[in-house]
Amino acid sequence: MHHYNESVYDHVLRVSYDCYKIGKKLNLDYKALAIAGLLHDFYDKPWQDCFEKKKLWEKHGFVHAEQARLNAKKHFPNLVNEKIEDMIKTHMFPLNIRLPRYKESWLLTFIDKADSMDFLLHPLLLSKTIRKISKK
Repeated sequence: MHHYNESVYDHVLRVSYDCYKIGKKLNLDYKALAIAGLLHDFYDKPWQDCFEKKKLWEKHGFVHAEQARLNAKKHFPNLVNEKIEDMIKTHMFPLNIRLPRYKESWLLTFIDKADSMDFLLHPLLLSKTIRKISKK
């Protein structure tokens, strides 16, 4: 699970599709947007169950974009170019200090946030999360 109401697979598929459709309408590099959308959360450590003490800058929201970039480059070297790397690396802006360099990077960042807001907009899901955290 990723945002409690969908798996990582469902999330990246939705982000990829939204990026593709909007990018195509805006005459952007929609193929790179689709690829980056699929790979932007390509990490292997679930964040929901990680309650260990870490420094702020070492927490999932700050580090998973770089983990995803490295995994994408390692497993899909033929697909990942400089633009796609930037899209993956900066999709967590402003948690990532580095500004997105491309219009496509900005679009992926916004679409990922918008598609993830479903989690925050569902009161039942939010209350379950708060109860789960308070039990720890």
